[in-house]
Amino acid sequence: MTIRSGLTAAQLIDLLGDPGSFECRDTPVTAVPADEGYAASLARARARTGLDEAVTTGRALVDGRPVALVVSEFGFLGGSIGVATAERITRAVERATAERLPLLALPVSGGTRMQEGSAAFLCMVRITAAVQAHQAAGLPYLTYLRSPTMGGVFASWGTLGQPVLAEPGARLGFLGPRVYEELRGVGLPEEVQRAETLAARGLVDAVLPPAELPAFVGRLLSLLERRTPEAAGPEAADPEAAGPAAPRPESTAGPDAWESVQLTRRPGRPGVSELLARAAGGVLPLTAPTLADRTEGALVRGLAEFGGRPAVVVGQQRARPGTERPFTAADLRCVQRTARLAEQLRLPLVTVVDTAGAELSTQAELDGVALEIAHCLHTLIALRTPVLAVLLGQGSGGGALALLPADRVLAAEHAWLAPLPPEGASAIVHRDGAHAAELARAQGIGAHDLAAVGLVDEVLPELPDAAVESDAFCDRAGRAIGRALAELAAQPEAVRTAARAVRNRRLGDPTTRR
Repeated sequence: MTIRSGLTAAQLIDLLGDPGSFECRDTPVTAVPADEGYAASLARARARTGLDEAVTTGRALVDGRPVALVVSEFGFLGGSIGVATAERITRAVERATAERLPLLALPVSGGTRMQEGSAAFLCMVRITAAVQAHQAAGLPYLTYLRSPTMGGVFASWGTLGQPVLAEPGARLGFLGPRVYEELRGVGLPEEVQRAETLAARGLVDAVLPPAELPAFVGRLLSLLERRTPEAAGPEAADPEAAGPAAPRPESTAGPDAWESVQLTRRPGRPGVSELLARAAGGVLPLTAPTLADRTEGALVRGLAEFGGRPAVVVGQQRARPGTERPFTAADLRCVQRTARLAEQLRLPLVTVVDTAGAELSTQAELDGVALEIAHCLHTLIALRTPVLAVLLGQGSGGGALALLPADRVLAAEHAWLAPLPPEGASAIVHRDGAHAAELARAQGIGAHDLAAVGLVDEVLPELPDAAVESDAFCDRAGRAIGRALAELAAQPEAVRTAARAVRNRRLGDPTTRR
């Protein structure tokens, strides 16, 4: 059974907006359709809801900040979108763009209005075009999906938010359960279209109850207000014109590689969650509540500040005893989504690498895990916003490589990167796992070795091991992240991306010193 949102449009507006701040900007709908049955349905919907259409638009103060609102009303013909509804939404988006306001859309809808057929269906393109223009202007567009949000609304403007939020238990999907059963002859499992299921697969950024939405929006806008403006400077069309990149640390002997591998596997070693909790400010998690309460999630995502500089963060959560979950193709798609979120919000992206590797299974092959690693590499290399990678611990296989393309890479002193765990490499080379320590030392997998081949720009000391000085190490890493973000922010985009191209061209070559 579909759970329906418990709040009307008016109640949701009252919940969101500061008291007395909402200003409705709607133009009354006066057109009467020729079809008498449809006209009667509209009249009944207007009498029942007190609204003239299935959406209300305007502006309000949310946590003291002006925000444009588009709020659907399910009681009006199931929140369906007709031509007049679409025109009202489109005008609201265009008005928000002209007034340079952040826009929050709160759909609840069965989809496009069947009584208006293809004309209403095609209006999804009209709305989407307005949303794209709003985002291209560098303005925030957020969506909060209520239950149900289906069909053309879900497949267009409803899911284009940066980020996409949803209410707990919401049914979200392309095809409604009644239509699915009629067309396919079998029922659609309820959990398939649940908000929490989509969040677990990286298709929804956060699930939170309506009462928490105003604070979330306020915190997000507060972070965005502290974005660093694009640095001014000369264009650099030729990658070589970018000049030398930041100096690479000189290679030293460093710690024993096999000892480092073992240390990074210790249960008490801090991971991305501990780093954020200790060293970051203004953390705004992007995750589902059902996952936040557990520790097996392969990814941690959110917005945070380091040294007062906001960034989007995506990190691999190190495994804990009894809670390990493999790093899946869905997780890799979530990394790509997070990268696009950072670019859309015009914030730097911080990736935190700490993984025993991507999932190795028949299902992983069928899910295209290797393709998703390739797509992650492609996405991060092409990203217009600054990218900072932090190699925090284990860096095993393609699952680690997928998060490493960056303008700058920091590495913990005992962190390492290898095509396979040393035991796996030993199985290939020696047909047993007994030579793991020998191969770890021979392969050049340690942080200082990675500096020598152009990947690592700064090695973060562990004194002597992050597991025994967790707070101090996290503080040290947080300060380094803040410094690196400040340095990247000072570079014009053209200079930064040209330097990235030079960097990528030289990766892996120990004879090329910058």
